[in-house]
Amino acid sequence: MSTSGPLTRRKLPVVEDRPGGSLMNSHGELVRELKSLRKGRGVHAGRIGERIGPTLRVLCGVTEDDGPVAIREKLVARLTGLAEQLPGDMRLATVAAFALTADVRMPLYRDRVGWAAPRIDRDARTVRRRVDEAIDQLAELVVTIPLRPDGAWHTAELHVVVTLDRPQHEVLEQYRIVADHDGLHELDFASPAFELRGPLDVDVLYGGTLRAGGTARGRLSLAPPEPLAKGDTHAFAMRYRLPRPQVLRSYVVRELEQPCDLFDLRVRFARYRIPRQVWTLRDVTGPRGGHQQRVDRAGEIHQRFQRLLPGRSYGARWDGDEAGNEFDGHHCSCADRSAPRSTGFAEERVWSVS
Repeated sequence: MSTSGPLTRRKLPVVEDRPGGSLMNSHGELVRELKSLRKGRGVHAGRIGERIGPTLRVLCGVTEDDGPVAIREKLVARLTGLAEQLPGDMRLATVAAFALTADVRMPLYRDRVGWAAPRIDRDARTVRRRVDEAIDQLAELVVTIPLRPDGAWHTAELHVVVTLDRPQHEVLEQYRIVADHDGLHELDFASPAFELRGPLDVDVLYGGTLRAGGTARGRLSLAPPEPLAKGDTHAFAMRYRLPRPQVLRSYVVRELEQPCDLFDLRVRFARYRIPRQVWTLRDVTGPRGGHQQRVDRAGEIHQRFQRLLPGRSYGARWDGDEAGNEFDGHHCSCADRSAPRSTGFAEERVWSVS
């Protein structure tokens, strides 16, 4: 997701996935910089600008013009957001290690380790190991998860219902978003039209007004009733009617632009066209793979995902073949033209959630 204004581009360290390349170098540098940062008072140490290394500075969005207060705010926000992606014990160890909250703002690292020990029911030595494990994962996440651009908003909850049991397929989206800056007057987001050809029937059910011309290149622009202040939540709902059943070959939600706290998905298939196989996509890096999921007796699947990561795929995909399939005592053919004939990426991606 992004707002309608221009986004500031930040130069990030080059990360390449090859043996001996800069991926390993960046990871090692970040681990060393994070271990250095946890010493003493953590993010509240004096001369904080001198305490953070160049790689962490770039990946946390710290600029040369930032003073100590701004640097600390960016470090706390970035590390807190990344820690939310970790298991509970490692998340608490991260908060303690870097003194991210007021109740653990202690002068020495060993004091904060002692604070965390009873809270995860482990001794101090184990807490230190948890911190090391957390730092290793934070170094991976800080490269993988991009910074939210200035002026951005993010999704707290997204509920999606896809109905394939009627002549005109429909997609219903219900958003609850959070504004990340003051004066947010326009929401720009991706729509199911992302890779569809032909007209698309779009309705705002509640929560704003669709701006004219906002559907260019598969994106929509929604104006909330009143400008949003930083921290405000706002709910809105969209309904899309697809021009023809053949448009929706399979269904994949993938590569969110921002972290999302909760994504709830329901798909209802036509009872005479139940796919032979349905796969759940959870935290994968493309349209393939996933775990098989059973279609219930109503012809539906229901999936619920929490703490979604950008650049990963979440949702469902389904397949069909020429063989028949039994469902609820009725014979039905899976040779459905709405199912993909191949598993190529371009055919399987239908729309992107932002």
